[in-house]
Amino acid sequence: MGKGRPRKVEKGVVGGNSSGSLPSGCGSVNIPAGPVFYPTEEDFKDPLAYIDKIRPGAEPYGICKIVPPKSWKPPFALDLDSFKFPTKTQAIHQLQARSASCDSKTFVLEYNRFLEHHCGKKAKKRFVFEGEELDLCKLFNAVKRFGGYNKVVKGKKWGEVFRFVRPGGKITECAKHVLCQLYLEHLYDYEEYLCRLNREKKKGCKRGISGCKKSEPEVEVSGSKRRRKNKAGESVEKCEVEEGEPNQVCEQCKSGLHEEVMLLCDRCNKGWHIYCLSPPLKKVPPGNWYCFECLNSEKDTFGFVPGKQFSLEAFKRVADRVKKKWFGSASISRVQLEKKFWEIVEGSVGEVEVMYGSDLDTSVYGSGFPRVTDQRPSSVEDDIWDVYCSSPWNLNNLPRLQGSMLRAVHHGIAGVMVPWLYIGMLFSSFCWHFEDHCFYSMNYLHWGEPKCWYSVPGNDACAFEKVMQDSLPDLFDAQPDLLFQLVTMLNPSVLQEKGVPVYSIIQEPGNFVITFPRSYHGGFNFGLNCAEAVNFAPADWLPHGGFGSELYRRYHKAAVISHDELVCVVGKSEFDSRVSTYLKKELVRINNKEKTWRERLWRNGIIRASPMSPREQPEYVGTEEDPTCVICQQSLYLSAVACKCRPSASVCLEHWDRLCECKPNKLCLFYRHTLKELNDLVLRTDKANSDETSGDSQRDLCSEKAVTLVKKVKGGHVTHLQLAEEWLLRSHAILKNPYSRDAYASALKEAEQFLWAGSEMDHVRDMAKNMIEAQNWAEAVRDCLSKVKLWSSNRNHDTQRVRIDHVKELLRLGNAPCCEPSHLQLKEYHQKGSKLIEEINSALSVCSEISVADWEILYSKALDSPIYVEESEKLRCKLSSVKVWVDSVRNCISEKSPAAVEVDALYKLEAEILELQLQLPEAELLSDLTRQVKSCRSQCNKMLEDSISLKKVELFLKEWDGFTVNIPELNLLKQYYSDTISWVSRVNLVLVNVHEREDQENVVDELTHIHRDGSSMKIQVDELPRVGIELKKACCRVKALKALHCKMTIDFIQQLIMEATILQIEKEKLFVDISRRHAVAVRWEEKAKHALASEAQMSEFEDILRASEEYIYYSTFSYPPSNSYLRVAALKKLVAESKLLKVYLEECSVAEEVLKKCMEWEQDASSLLQDAENLWKIDSIGAGNTSCLIPGFQNCLLSLESTMEAGLSLGLELNMIPKLRDASFTLQWCIKALSFSAVIPTREEVEKMLEAAAVFPLTFKSCALWGKLIDGMYWLRKALQILGPHNCGQLELMTSAEEVLVLYEKICVPFPMIVGRLQNSIHKHKLWLEQMHQFFRLGPEDRSWTTLLQLKELGTAEAFSCVELEKVYSEVEKVQQWKRRCEDIIKPSTGNGNMLISTLLEIKKTLDRSFGMYKKSKNSEEGTLCISCCSDINDQELWTCSICKDCFHLQCTKLPLEDANETTLFICSYCNFVKNAKLPLKGTGLLRIGRKHPELDRLTALLSDADVLCLWIEERRILHQIVEKGLACNSCLTELVDFALAHLDKDLSAVTEKMCDAYKAIELAGIYDGQGYRKFELALARNTWKIRTQKLLQSAEKPTIQQILRLLKEGLAISIPPEDYYRQQLTALRDIGLQWADRAKKVSMDGGALRLDKVFELITEGENLPVDFVKELKLLRDRSMLYCICRRPYDQRAVIACDKCNEWYHLDCMKISSTPKIYICPACILEPGEDMGGLAPIVQERFTGSKFVEPQTPLRRTELQKKLQKRKSVSKTMRLAVDQGPGDVVRNHSGCERLFWSNRKPFRRAARKRSEFQSLISISLCTK
Repeated sequence: MGKGRPRKVEKGVVGGNSSGSLPSGCGSVNIPAGPVFYPTEEDFKDPLAYIDKIRPGAEPYGICKIVPPKSWKPPFALDLDSFKFPTKTQAIHQLQARSASCDSKTFVLEYNRFLEHHCGKKAKKRFVFEGEELDLCKLFNAVKRFGGYNKVVKGKKWGEVFRFVRPGGKITECAKHVLCQLYLEHLYDYEEYLCRLNREKKKGCKRGISGCKKSEPEVEVSGSKRRRKNKAGESVEKCEVEEGEPNQVCEQCKSGLHEEVMLLCDRCNKGWHIYCLSPPLKKVPPGNWYCFECLNSEKDTFGFVPGKQFSLEAFKRVADRVKKKWFGSASISRVQLEKKFWEIVEGSVGEVEVMYGSDLDTSVYGSGFPRVTDQRPSSVEDDIWDVYCSSPWNLNNLPRLQGSMLRAVHHGIAGVMVPWLYIGMLFSSFCWHFEDHCFYSMNYLHWGEPKCWYSVPGNDACAFEKVMQDSLPDLFDAQPDLLFQLVTMLNPSVLQEKGVPVYSIIQEPGNFVITFPRSYHGGFNFGLNCAEAVNFAPADWLPHGGFGSELYRRYHKAAVISHDELVCVVGKSEFDSRVSTYLKKELVRINNKEKTWRERLWRNGIIRASPMSPREQPEYVGTEEDPTCVICQQSLYLSAVACKCRPSASVCLEHWDRLCECKPNKLCLFYRHTLKELNDLVLRTDKANSDETSGDSQRDLCSEKAVTLVKKVKGGHVTHLQLAEEWLLRSHAILKNPYSRDAYASALKEAEQFLWAGSEMDHVRDMAKNMIEAQNWAEAVRDCLSKVKLWSSNRNHDTQRVRIDHVKELLRLGNAPCCEPSHLQLKEYHQKGSKLIEEINSALSVCSEISVADWEILYSKALDSPIYVEESEKLRCKLSSVKVWVDSVRNCISEKSPAAVEVDALYKLEAEILELQLQLPEAELLSDLTRQVKSCRSQCNKMLEDSISLKKVELFLKEWDGFTVNIPELNLLKQYYSDTISWVSRVNLVLVNVHEREDQENVVDELTHIHRDGSSMKIQVDELPRVGIELKKACCRVKALKALHCKMTIDFIQQLIMEATILQIEKEKLFVDISRRHAVAVRWEEKAKHALASEAQMSEFEDILRASEEYIYYSTFSYPPSNSYLRVAALKKLVAESKLLKVYLEECSVAEEVLKKCMEWEQDASSLLQDAENLWKIDSIGAGNTSCLIPGFQNCLLSLESTMEAGLSLGLELNMIPKLRDASFTLQWCIKALSFSAVIPTREEVEKMLEAAAVFPLTFKSCALWGKLIDGMYWLRKALQILGPHNCGQLELMTSAEEVLVLYEKICVPFPMIVGRLQNSIHKHKLWLEQMHQFFRLGPEDRSWTTLLQLKELGTAEAFSCVELEKVYSEVEKVQQWKRRCEDIIKPSTGNGNMLISTLLEIKKTLDRSFGMYKKSKNSEEGTLCISCCSDINDQELWTCSICKDCFHLQCTKLPLEDANETTLFICSYCNFVKNAKLPLKGTGLLRIGRKHPELDRLTALLSDADVLCLWIEERRILHQIVEKGLACNSCLTELVDFALAHLDKDLSAVTEKMCDAYKAIELAGIYDGQGYRKFELALARNTWKIRTQKLLQSAEKPTIQQILRLLKEGLAISIPPEDYYRQQLTALRDIGLQWADRAKKVSMDGGALRLDKVFELITEGENLPVDFVKELKLLRDRSMLYCICRRPYDQRAVIACDKCNEWYHLDCMKISSTPKIYICPACILEPGEDMGGLAPIVQERFTGSKFVEPQTPLRRTELQKKLQKRKSVSKTMRLAVDQGPGDVVRNHSGCERLFWSNRKPFRRAARKRSEFQSLISISLCTK
């Protein structure tokens, strides 16, 4: 605990200043608390300044907590609903109590070698212990953990050893003895052997590939050959190794060099250099050696395993389950949590695994703090979001604040520059570690349960590491870098026992925790929480960062950033005086280190050096990746060593000799800064410091320069400076001599060994710079001359000329940098080039006075010059422009084609001549052409502005016809003229014989368009009025044609004739015909009128009607008939030819006979075909005659088949055979088709019939029967498709079936069976539709779920596919989905019947009782029910609570039977908990059916989702009642909780009664209301707190200040309002008590400065306080107890007691040198005759020591009793006064006399005058 270290106490906690005070309590009982600070608003503005302010008081603890001001309330920026994160699984029980991750095979191999070579025996194959195989490796490491065999036996720790060997097992005492004997017999000798090897390490024994021979002949080395044994111990063939090729390659640096220090693993044969190991070894270890890969088993390697990805809600559920598993629903103190955690860590509880969402990169998963790039939540205002986005305490901004060293880091390093997020649960841990690079760290707890932190100050880090290694030796042997892994914990009590100081911090939500550099810290979480952490580095971190960098180098760990680069970049930037102090020290350290190692390399012969390439962004750290040392893995920012033999490898200066085996002069030093530049950085830090500091820096640098750098050479010693002076002399000579490339290169190469040094080599650097400039200058001069000569000799375009600017740059120096004679020739070329420039400029300046030919001559001269001048390019451009212009003008003038020259080109050429400022003959010609263009354009514009005639335009265009310039206005005019001519031609074409055309409607359209186009033309035409008249005539003709073809009235005809007369077209044939018909119609009308007016005969009417028929025309159409022709048989021709023969042949008669038979057969066949055709011509096929047709078809088929056989028997090729065959096939098809009328065919049969019909001859396809049958087959296929079994129980659409029936009416083939089935299906479908519509016509509450299911089943089986069926399916699916959701939420028990309804009814029953409990509406029946189980069991006795009067079964109370027989009053657990502030009984739950309660919110949402259902199922009705009752209960609970939270009075009876009722109602309710229950828990916690406070204040004993402070802290945690009565009482007691305690502590430590009477008054005041201060009062009483004649309090001087009065005296005050057996003080001189015998018992007790106690002034018993009684009465009086108010505290000082009396001499002392002792007193005072 850090003995001798003074504890610093925080100051000004109440005052609110930046200092802090140690809290009164912390999370650990035995671990002291770290400091807590409360910054003010002003302090909180600058985090780094405030941390620097509190650092002296906080850094000795290694950790501190900062509680922000109340105004600090940052919004949580993450979206908790969508936030998902990965986790890691932590095995908490293995953080400390785990065995090393050793490889059993390696252990067995080494153990067997030990037995073979040291014991001469072989190991057993297996060891059995407790019936299972024993792992010797784990047993050996477990014993090693506890200090070896002897310490395990002495400490009796075989049980702990067994727990390491077999976790989770149990061991008996007998088994412990057996385990001990097994170890002693088999492993003890091996332990001793390893101890001897460890001791030999200190003797410096070396080992290597070619080193001393080991006891085990595993390696044989002979020349270039070697032999090893493999893992099985078998010999491996020797392999030849080529000379110069390494035998073994190091696994780390990949080099086979330095074999003398390369370790070979005795198992895997892989090699490592001892300096490449982590950490490196200084010597080769003795004995066998195994690499870490063989020592550690991957299977047993411990670490945090990546777990699942969780949402926050899912992770919360897991965290709640973990906490409930360990502690249930009972409240647990933080001390108990901490104790349980360390029990788990030490392995005494069992296996425990938790999840931890650790190291979450906020750039990926989001930050809890607001950021500018994040989307602002709608609940957060803009100004608040912006304020916290830019807040310096926002961890995203902290690393880059002004004054932070990490501002220079360019890239975002996760966890360092970018915060990490941590989502923890109970027991999730962060193990012992300190930050990367020893950074500061800041952790902020956003929300959730607290975190417990432990810290070891940075100054004690070495002691901490020593204790860790001693406590966990096996783990550190397996992993020397164990503390880098962050997977190991050690109980802080172990550190305390070893003298390591440890401190504890409890981090609450909203608190910051700061860890300081090198401070080891760790801890764990109390529950679900969210924290965020980041590193930062103020200026005082810099020396710690240097230490961290060296630590990485020591362990060969790659660093996060380059510390050297960071220091140098900060040194180059702007910084203040606060930074410069620390920065200067770190720069001096880096400078000295670089100087030392560079000088050492120079002494060792490394003289080659080269600066590194500069960075593109040198003001930032990490913009470019530097190479790393292949040995120590450190970044090589400042310097590196490399060699050409290993181009891909580099090393740091410290490991330069490990790079390769080349000579030092082959190596090269690469450096980024010279030592002078590093010194300048140190001097730069002094600008921010005082002059005194600057002087110190100058002295430091001077002292550095005074050190002489010397190395050995062949002739003696030489200094670095001497070599530099010699080099300077040689360099001066080289500069004076003529330039030599080799001499310069050699000198500059030699200068490399000086350039890296300090300011003493400035003259060398200047000379090297001059030489480089001279070398570059000379090479440039030579290069220029070579190019000039090469161009002069070749003069081709591929050769590049020298620019005169380059020549001028080389010759601008007054004196040449070196001696290069060729620069004189270069001067001559420069003069020629300058003269040429003057000539060109002169020619260009007087353009009007010079000709183009002169320009061409001057340009050719510039082309011939070997020096390129830019002015020649100007001249070329000018000359080229003139030539182009002249050519363009000539082309324009010589152009003969019309409109070939653009007018814009002319204007451009005219503008260019003005720019050229030349007088050319072509310019006048151009001007003439331009004037013509302008004249033409003006005339065109004038014509276009007014309306002009066609003749005028024609004359103008003839005038400008053939003009070579393309003028836009002229082109437009030409276009207008062309359009007009085209229009006139159209008019003339249309008007030709227009009256004779029959398509007068088309004429009207054409004339309409022509008239419209003519009206829009710019040029006037004479034909436009004529077109208008012709259009009217055409319209009149259209009407006339219409009158001829349609019935029109006589008035219309008469008006049409008048219109034609006006238009003068009445003589046209059309109108003449109309006039004639009009006259006839008029006469017929008159005749008809006359007939109608008079009573005419019937014959007259008939004549009139017949006369009217000639005016009615009918159109008739006829179709020509179709004729077919047949071919004649060829056999007739043969017979006819035979008759012409003159010779009689028998064959002729045979032929005639055959012909006769053929003719007869053909007649028969034709007759049969005719019969078949007659059958196919049948038109009607009814349901009755189908059976009659089939026999006729069959008979005809038989005849056809017999006829085909007869024809085939003739042996001739007959044309009728194919016809008969086709007819036979057709008849068979028809017979089968007709048979389908009586049977129901399959779809396959119909498909085959249709496929066969596709190949029918065309002759038969035209028959009527075939068409009817094929239509019937197609219809049959559709019908079977609807009724077929392929539809899987669901028919096709009903519309398809109806359409098929409609089609059946059109076909002529009857299919009665198919039609019957279709009609039946349609009938069933209509019945189903009627049932369905009847169901949905009912109201939702009248619909039945069973009916809906029946509709679904019936529709699936019988209904067609339709919208109604889909609706039924949809509604059934909705209901089923809703019920599944309901089951997921309710989770009913499995069993027969509808368990969901049963469960819902059970929940409803519980809610009814819960609501009755709220309303206190218990009827007589309910009064006999048990509150816990809600049942009435007649054979069980009901107990009634004496407080709430509720009934309980004996078994529900869980009281033992013996207590049930007692006559004491029964108090239920609810009243006992609420009224007595006790925890609830274990096992009580909200429901007794063994499942989790459904949430009210989810039930409400589920009920809302049921609105889409079409009916009210029973579950929905019950759920509706449950939700209504649950909301009613929630309303009652909210009302009750609000009343309890608002209650601030002293009387708690009403609140307690309501809380008891609410607690019972919650226990009875079968649903869970999260929000309401959380508010109830808060109200219950507040009420419990008030009851505890009430009991404390009303107790007979006075409360202690610790109890008061604890209650106040708990009250703050549950937000007890300041107006609360009990909080005011506790606050008043605390203020009174702390004020008195502060005074008492000061007085008890003042060493007697305060007068005694004042002390007595203070004691009296303390005794009268209503707060008990036992410790302080004891200190004051001890302070007031006076001894001896000096009347001083008790001190450490020797004292003696009077054997008569028991008063104590100092030996020196009484002048006593030795202690007598019996002592009588001068005040108690024995009277004459007084016996000493009575004093013997007192003397004996004193010197025997049986009752010897510390000296004190004794009090009489009567005085002591009075004192106690007085104290009790005064304390009661004070408490009553406190109850009246904090300002009415009574201070009773009446006990002063009693205190004086209690400290006076006892009355038993003999009365003597004190004057007798005055001399003795004076002597005593003089002595003091």
